[in-house]
Amino acid sequence: MKIIKTPIEGLVIIEPDVFRDERGYFFESYNYKRFADNGLDMVFVQDNESKSSKGVVRGLHFQRPPFAQGKLVRVFQGRVLDVAVDIRKNSPTYGESYSIELDSIDKKMFYIPEGFAHGFVTLEEETVFAYKCTNVYNKESEGSLLWNDKDLAIDWKIENPILSERDKNNPIFKDFNSPFEY
Repeated sequence: MKIIKTPIEGLVIIEPDVFRDERGYFFESYNYKRFADNGLDMVFVQDNESKSSKGVVRGLHFQRPPFAQGKLVRVFQGRVLDVAVDIRKNSPTYGESYSIELDSIDKKMFYIPEGFAHGFVTLEEETVFAYKCTNVYNKESEGSLLWNDKDLAIDWKIENPILSERDKNNPIFKDFNSPFEY
């Protein structure tokens, strides 16, 4: 397993060791001790999975404290552009985003700690996306930002996304008062 730091503190890419042969492949997607030994000491309490058509944008979502969530995300089938936005007040990268393409072939994973808004766009049909969470979902703690906010300037690599009604009307970043401290 290889842990790769990103330019935004806390966001990391995990490249697992994938063993392939004529039968298929095997890899360890999560091992508490190996993660903790690499500075990723968290416990996951909820697993989520979504299936989406090509061109679906989900996000940018987060959970407010005390139900804030860290997420370990990966793609079981298909391909996504995954995006995290730093929403930690006083962070030197506050309001900055980081994007990574994840797919079912190379098995890379992306860890997004508490204090980030998260979203993704599916780049292939029948994409299955999964994430482990460090806290349980709580509807009253939902938060979100507008996916295409001009101040965030995220290149989603798509022109006409498929969006939920909620995601079409999320708040803009300049009106956002973050509940997260750096």
